[in-house]
Amino acid sequence: MPVVLLLARTSNAHDRGVDGLPPEIGALYAAGQYRQATDALQALAQRNPSDAVIQYWLGRNLFEIGDSGQAISSFERAVALDADRSEYHDWLGRACGRKADESSHSNMALALSMARRTHHEFETAVQLDTTNIHAQRDLIEFMANAPGNLGGGENHALDQIHALSAVDPLEGMLALADLYTVRKKFEEASEEYQKILESAPNRIDAYLEAADFYRDRGDAEHAEQAVEAASKVDPSDRRLSYYRGVALVLENKDLAAAEKDLRNYIDTVPDNSEIPAHSSAYEWLGKLYEKAGKTDSAAGEFRAGLALDPRNKVLREELTKLMKR
Repeated sequence: MPVVLLLARTSNAHDRGVDGLPPEIGALYAAGQYRQATDALQALAQRNPSDAVIQYWLGRNLFEIGDSGQAISSFERAVALDADRSEYHDWLGRACGRKADESSHSNMALALSMARRTHHEFETAVQLDTTNIHAQRDLIEFMANAPGNLGGGENHALDQIHALSAVDPLEGMLALADLYTVRKKFEEASEEYQKILESAPNRIDAYLEAADFYRDRGDAEHAEQAVEAASKVDPSDRRLSYYRGVALVLENKDLAAAEKDLRNYIDTVPDNSEIPAHSSAYEWLGKLYEKAGKTDSAAGEFRAGLALDPRNKVLREELTKLMKR
């Protein structure tokens, strides 16, 4: 079991921009060409060793290609060059959190060390800028999932949620709903998400977080409600094809449209850690084919998802269950 299930929640933050990057490298990142962007940034870093922005974006691209160790090194260099940037500490914490999870089955001492660093970096990010909502949410999620000896615990999370609510009440409600979910208080979580949906916020991320919750609970009715509301806020949002497809699979209706939506998401939206993963889209395509009685096709989709994310426990369980039939 991992030391702490870090960043289990899909971050629905998107379009944060690529400030400070040369346009051609920013375009590579936006297109999901992370290896090419990494090569370009490494060459740029050699010519500009004191540029914190380059190191930060090098870390972001290394994070996307799954190289946690090198991402940590790049974020550390960014922090050393500009220690007062909240987002640098937040992303260093994210990279340490991923390293903690990766190490938890093979090197517990390293996993514990990385988990403590994760907590420290998230706290530092929030201390530097209490309005950094992404850092606030990351710190709360850590506290919700981590044991007390690593700085976690429900009371710590609730205290931080209270602090976040003073800055952004909607984000506080979302963080509380997420805490209830982590603690398996699903009725309380659903009530909180319903309050959010009824308040009709003008932020699409709030609806998509609710959609994530209802997706995972298999609640087709409320998932559709959240996706429909999200579509009214921003019908052009690139994530909607994923969520529309998932909602249709949950409802077991218009599977042809669901397939088209999920394929469109995979084909047109670059994979990125801050939006639903392509591996998740393949998971739902597999479930779609299961519903249609196409076992071989379903297995193929689950395998495609596992090829992208070999550590994905849900996909592996779905494939194993399918093969036992």
